[in-house]
Amino acid sequence: MDEVSTFYRRPILGRHAALFDALPDDVASLARVVPGLLLHQHIGPAYGEPIAPERIAEAHLRSVDDILDCVLEHDGAAFSVARPLAKRAIGVCRHFTLLLVAMLRHKNIPARARCGFGAYFEKGKYLDHWVAEYWNGARWVMVDPQMDDVQRKLFRIDFDPLDVPRDRFLIAGRAWASCRAGKADPDAFGILDMGGWWFIAGNIVRDLAALNDVVMLPWDVWGAMPQPGETPDFARFDALAELTRDPDAHFAELRATYASDDYRLPPVVFNAVLQRPEHIRPSP
Repeated sequence: MDEVSTFYRRPILGRHAALFDALPDDVASLARVVPGLLLHQHIGPAYGEPIAPERIAEAHLRSVDDILDCVLEHDGAAFSVARPLAKRAIGVCRHFTLLLVAMLRHKNIPARARCGFGAYFEKGKYLDHWVAEYWNGARWVMVDPQMDDVQRKLFRIDFDPLDVPRDRFLIAGRAWASCRAGKADPDAFGILDMGGWWFIAGNIVRDLAALNDVVMLPWDVWGAMPQPGETPDFARFDALAELTRDPDAHFAELRATYASDDYRLPPVVFNAVLQRPEHIRPSP
C-alpha cells in the first residue's frame, strides 16, 4: 500500500499551491469548500441562477490551475470564501471532483478521481458521474463534493455524500461487471440519450486514466474507446474492468496497461461536445 498511497499523494497543483495552505485540513471541511467555488453547468437553475451561454466554455477547462484561474478571475477572495452564485466558475461533476482531489493531496491525504455512474439522480438510471476517493488509513472512502445542501434536497439524497455507498455510485469497471453478470441493464448506464455497452467501456478507459492521474473531461474521447453504438471488444473490457475494480491489487499492471498506446492519452483528443479535436498538455 505504501507505493499506492505515495502515488496518490503526489501534488497536482502548480501556480496556486500556496493559496491552498490556508484551507482546512479535514475532509469534511474541504468538501464544503468546493461547491462554494463552482456552479454545475446543468444545475444552475436549481439555485435560481441562469448561466449565460458565453460562460459554458468554462466547463471545458481541464487543468486544476486553469480552473482556479477562472475562479479567481470571477472573484479574488480566499478559496475558503464561498462565492456568490454569479461569481462561481462553471463546471461539471469532474471539476468538483478534481478540485477536491487537489485539496486533499495538498493536505497530504491520498486521493484520486473515479469515473463511473451515479444511481442517485434519476430512478432506474445510472448517470455518468465522477466522485473523489480518499484513503482514511483503513479503506478508500468515496466523496461526492458536488452534493451541497441544494442538491441533496433536489436529488433526495438519503446517504452521507462524505461516504458514498458503493451501490449508489458504481465505478465504471463495476458497472461493466454487473451488466456482464446480467444483474443490470447496460442501457440504463449513460446520460441524456446516450448509453449502453459503448458508453460504459468509454468510462472504463477514463477511469483507467484517472487512476494514472490523468483526469480528463467526461466527453474527451481517445484510443480504445468505442464509438457511439459500436460493440466493444468484450474480452478486452472484461480484463480492463477487473483491473480498475481493484486498482490497489493490480497497481503495477494498471500503470503498465495505461502506458500502452491503446490507452495512454495522445497529444490530441476529440471533444465530443464541441465536435472537434483538441490539443492537450502531455500526460504524466
